[in-house]
Amino acid sequence: MSASAPGRGDRPGHQDLTSMSKRPGLRRQRETRMRRLSWSVLSVCVAIPVAAQAAEPSRTVFGTLPDGRPVEEVTLTNGKGVTARVIAWGALLRTLEVPDRAGKPADIVLGYDDLATYLDQPKRFGVSVGRYANRIRGGHFTLDGRTYTLATNDGPNTLHGGTAGFDKRLWTITDVKGGATPSVTLRYVSPDGEEGFPGTLTVTATYALDAANTLTITYQATTDKPTIVNLTNHSFFNLAGEGSGRSVLDQILTIPAERYTPVDATQIPTGERVPVAGTPFDFREPTVIGSRIRDGRDPQIVRGRGYDHNWVVAEAPTVEPHLVAKVEDPASGRVLEVASNQPGVQFYTGNFIDATVVGKSGLAYRQSDALAIEPELFPDTPNQPAFGSARLDPGATYRNVITYRFSTNSAHRTHDK
Repeated sequence: MSASAPGRGDRPGHQDLTSMSKRPGLRRQRETRMRRLSWSVLSVCVAIPVAAQAAEPSRTVFGTLPDGRPVEEVTLTNGKGVTARVIAWGALLRTLEVPDRAGKPADIVLGYDDLATYLDQPKRFGVSVGRYANRIRGGHFTLDGRTYTLATNDGPNTLHGGTAGFDKRLWTITDVKGGATPSVTLRYVSPDGEEGFPGTLTVTATYALDAANTLTITYQATTDKPTIVNLTNHSFFNLAGEGSGRSVLDQILTIPAERYTPVDATQIPTGERVPVAGTPFDFREPTVIGSRIRDGRDPQIVRGRGYDHNWVVAEAPTVEPHLVAKVEDPASGRVLEVASNQPGVQFYTGNFIDATVVGKSGLAYRQSDALAIEPELFPDTPNQPAFGSARLDPGATYRNVITYRFSTNSAHRTHDK
């Protein structure tokens, strides 16, 4: 599991973290500054070469479900070498081709070439997850005095909406637009009681690709009675290319978060917000992902078999998207910045990908072959009021806007961390 440090602009000064922890005013100033850092500087980057004008979206049938329903695919391209393909099964991102510093494109997300494999080997590659992304403790929650029992599919817990969440549903393509920012909008109506959740939830997912090499996914939802909702995208990224045969452990990550939420033995947050300083979870400065991923001295690393945790980027959803993570691949030069209006980001290093599935390039996917960055509410928020609220009432609209901005570094850079 799982979808904002530096990475947006000037790097913060090297302040003494111990003294800062004793001075909450300075700590809050640092957190605020980190979230507001400009997107424009980031690092020494060069624009991805211009290839051509954006092409009109294309729409084809990707495959057919066992019941005979067709599953369509829409291709979006911005004319600058970036191409995204979205299919209606799970409203998932199937391919995302992005140029490297030399202008050579590669597909950077895990996935399959045929619908049958998505049905037979569902690994949530690129899917839209809901009704509640991440975990809910014990498969139940209480709303307005009533306890709802959900389908459990992750030990005793509910994960990503249950046994048949939104990732295992056929969405309807409602709109395809061309022009400077081609887009596709998909819609799914989740009936009252599906997987145990109350209320009929109407959800849309819009993928839009602009000329600035930014792919934006906008999730919106409305309900006919009080319910809970938490939607995100579960793409697995490898900036070296999904067919490169390289892991993500040499790639460089920044997460502008002072704290994270540790988990218990079943991956449910304990309720604490623990400072990242002095732990393997400190990505406030650009850090090589693999440098501390096997640090068995930290019980959280052992418990997650690596990284599979939520970072506290903000205290609540924000009006505008803020940076939640930045990933750099020194070899190819590709840089990915992920922003969202959500307060948390689940960073997952594919710890349970076990070489039992073969991807688009013919390679067997293995542990750490890709990473997921999932902007969302905190896990188990419905059972932990201190985390905020996942409640959605009739007349209100849930919204999660996720942007994936691509650029390239001009030269191979290394980090000692």
